[in-house]
Amino acid sequence: MNSHTAPDAHPYLRAATAGIRHHARSRPARDRPAADRAHLDVVHAHLTALHQLADQLAEATRPPHPAAGRHLATAHTRLWQATAEIHAAFHLLPSDSAASAECHPEQLPEGPPVLTICQRHLAAGHTVRRKTTPTDLNSPPHTTACAR
Repeated sequence: MNSHTAPDAHPYLRAATAGIRHHARSRPARDRPAADRAHLDVVHAHLTALHQLADQLAEATRPPHPAAGRHLATAHTRLWQATAEIHAAFHLLPSDSAASAECHPEQLPEGPPVLTICQRHLAAGHTVRRKTTPTDLNSPPHTTACAR
């Protein structure tokens, strides 16, 4: 559908965006607490969902519009990088339990939210390894002028 003729073509995306925008605006700077694990778990879930959506859009767009598909594939890579950084930050924050203060990759995490974020991250990582090269992941972000 054309976005000009169907203003509610993507109501769930619009609602998710509004929710994130409201959350960011409703946290005044002077009262803003530091991030905690629960907060980063939710942010990681959003980024992982965006990562999956960017992958689907890139795959569908690439055949008819190769240049746009390449940009979407780059966005897919950058979303993975952001997701990986959120995951790393999650494990560096203090935990409620002393047993989970350190990340032990050789062991299963103790339970939610640690188990949830790690499972989600591993699942997204399979897509990344299947569709992205190490060079893509390590290349600096490119800047482009607006095509219009």
